[in-house]
Amino acid sequence: MRALALLLTVLFVLPAAAQEPPHRLTVTGEGQVAQPPDMAVLTLGVTTEAKEPARAMDAASAATAGILDTLAAAGLADTDVQTGELTLSPIRSSASTTEGERITGFRATNIVTAKLRDLDRLGAVLGAVLDAGANTFRGLRFDLQDPAPARDEARRRAVADAMHKAELFADAAGLTLGPVLEFNESPGSGRPEMMRAAAAAPVPVAEGEVTISAEVTMVFQITGP
Repeated sequence: MRALALLLTVLFVLPAAAQEPPHRLTVTGEGQVAQPPDMAVLTLGVTTEAKEPARAMDAASAATAGILDTLAAAGLADTDVQTGELTLSPIRSSASTTEGERITGFRATNIVTAKLRDLDRLGAVLGAVLDAGANTFRGLRFDLQDPAPARDEARRRAVADAMHKAELFADAAGLTLGPVLEFNESPGSGRPEMMRAAAAAPVPVAEGEVTISAEVTMVFQITGP
């Protein structure tokens, strides 16, 4: 009976010891890749006002049609041009009356987003769409047509940075670095940090660089000396 009791005690103790969580080291690695952009994204359109809503919308539509024709003539594909905003709102009088505010007209806005893949023509295209009637400019940003290679390299650099930190910390603390227990990529990691600029032709636009950043968190098992 004593031997059986001792055996049961060992069987209960061993699993508990085996389930003890390992010591862990958590590190964060970062990586960045910067390269010149090869695409510009224009956000612009038309805003018109009229006494009647239909006239305001018709004027905006006619001007937008001219802008779309200009972009097509500049060589932009239909798939690179998209309507991003189409609104019609009343214009209210700010003058105080016994009846309160009153509607004095209507404002129509039509905004399109266009991808220009030939940056050498950026100034010319901006000037052309302004001449075609664009009077609302929401901005210009630079991007990469294919960000995948730069994104992959940024992730490699982030992992290498995390590995370097883990090895450095373990060596400095006199610990032995074990296998990776967890691996996570931060939300939003790998997305281009798009440079933005505001310009009107023929003012030159500085393209600069587009930076893609990646961040990973790695958890390693560690053991003492």
